[in-house]
Amino acid sequence: MVRFGIIGTNWITESFIDAASQVEDFQLRTVYSRTQEKAEAFASKFQEDITTYTDLNAFFSSDQIDAIYIASPNALHAEQAIEAMKNGKHVLVEKPMASNAKEVQAMTDTAKENNVLLLEALKTTFLPNFQTIKDNLHKIGPVRRYFSSYCQYSSRYDAYKEGKVLNAFKPELSNGSMMDIGVYTIYPMVALFGKPNNLSANAYMLDSGVDGQGSITFDYDEMNGAVMYSKITHSFLPSEIQGEDGSIVIDYISRPNKVEICYKDGSVEDITREQNENAMYYEAKAFIEAIKEGKTQSEVNTFELSYDVASVLDEARKQIGLVFPADNK
Repeated sequence: MVRFGIIGTNWITESFIDAASQVEDFQLRTVYSRTQEKAEAFASKFQEDITTYTDLNAFFSSDQIDAIYIASPNALHAEQAIEAMKNGKHVLVEKPMASNAKEVQAMTDTAKENNVLLLEALKTTFLPNFQTIKDNLHKIGPVRRYFSSYCQYSSRYDAYKEGKVLNAFKPELSNGSMMDIGVYTIYPMVALFGKPNNLSANAYMLDSGVDGQGSITFDYDEMNGAVMYSKITHSFLPSEIQGEDGSIVIDYISRPNKVEICYKDGSVEDITREQNENAMYYEAKAFIEAIKEGKTQSEVNTFELSYDVASVLDEARKQIGLVFPADNK
């Protein structure tokens, strides 16, 4: 049994607990929140014997937990993960892993030093329908372009337009369009094709100091990449991997539900695989299995992959002038 502690009392955390509860050997034991009221309200949704904490040091040192799932604001990921790992806890941390590549390196170094598992909870790469993309990539011939779109109008943007800046649009929390959802367009590309040689980024910046939307083009030796993402508009476009013999069409890049190959002769092959309705199930399962096997690094979302993606995000932010307080620490 892997005993879990949770940081973050939001809908993402609820979704994770729902997914992880479907995995054998998952047990929710503790919940941390800054206020006792929130901690107890959240814990009451699940079971009666959950211990609540409002003191992080006591939470990290608790002997009731083996692993911690971190779903706090991006700016807190590195500090919280490092403290948890120093206390011997395995850590599953929400995407993006940290504010920048420097923090990612510090986190992976800490994981190695303490012989614990650290995993970035970027769900896409664990899904059966991402695996089917990898398994069938050879069918489209030499790949020449990766295109990905994830534009989702944020419910918090309405409040922003009324003058209330919520967490999603605060640079001090290392947020913004690129970090919150743009990462979903970039991570699969780097997972499939490696780190690009160079990139060119553009963005529409909000007065709060973060990007409301953006686009990035990437250059590889024999292909190009292009992504666009937004928290202030909505898009219904699918994503594509284009090869000389056909294209793999992906309905939602963050959570592929339907994947087809459209060949240049006009024929279509449906390569979709069945998968759990809760896409977080697969990352939870992989994390728990890795702990039981004594691994300190995922074979899917490796330290190198997390670092490379963070480096790409760093360069893109540099080009659009998006600086976080965490960058100057």
